[in-house]
Amino acid sequence: MSIEKGDFIRVSYTGKTDEGRVFDTTDEDVAKTNNIYNEKGKYGGDIIIVGAKHTVEGLDEDLIGKEVGYTGSVTIPPEKAFGIRNPELIESIPVTKFKERPMLGMPVEVDGRPGFVIKVIGGMTQVDFNRFLAGQTVSYYYEIKEKIDDNEGKIKGLIALYIGRELPVQINDSSATIEIEPELMYNQRWLISKMQIAREIMKNTDIREISYIEKYNREILEEKATE
Repeated sequence: MSIEKGDFIRVSYTGKTDEGRVFDTTDEDVAKTNNIYNEKGKYGGDIIIVGAKHTVEGLDEDLIGKEVGYTGSVTIPPEKAFGIRNPELIESIPVTKFKERPMLGMPVEVDGRPGFVIKVIGGMTQVDFNRFLAGQTVSYYYEIKEKIDDNEGKIKGLIALYIGRELPVQINDSSATIEIEPELMYNQRWLISKMQIAREIMKNTDIREISYIEKYNREILEEKATE
């Protein structure tokens, strides 16, 4: 059966710039080989909702109509990848505004905006606030691993996509209970994402109620007390 918009699928992929540099991958070995490995990352494939903007537009569109098991590649122009490069987002900022001496290529944050240093001249620094890879044509080699049909798999997949880890999930008719690890209470990524996760679950499944449950036990509390 062909993949349609709204389907939950597990997809593995490797993204490259038009110069052949790997910038993203779900393959752990490829990540290590290309020096982009993240020990906190989740490898093996992402579960996404087709058409929900969980990946770049060009790849999202290319998935539709394919079959489970399909492998192939797609070349994506900037407007359907990471956007057109805007020269107005390159700004000159005094070196004194940074906590440490800016260096070429250094990622920085200025007034809450992420960017990277492209030039340092005397007391001024040029910072590019364009989105990463803006203006570049990219390509993805990908494989559609499976289609996810059960609610538990869909929920676990969405959680992993947003926060990079799996959490225990229990389904009871049209409600779902998700057990939260205590350390997530201080995790900014989780705090920002939990409402969006619940919204996407209820929009794309027959689940109508989500409960997030914090669970503690004596061992956890004693361990935290000694840290």
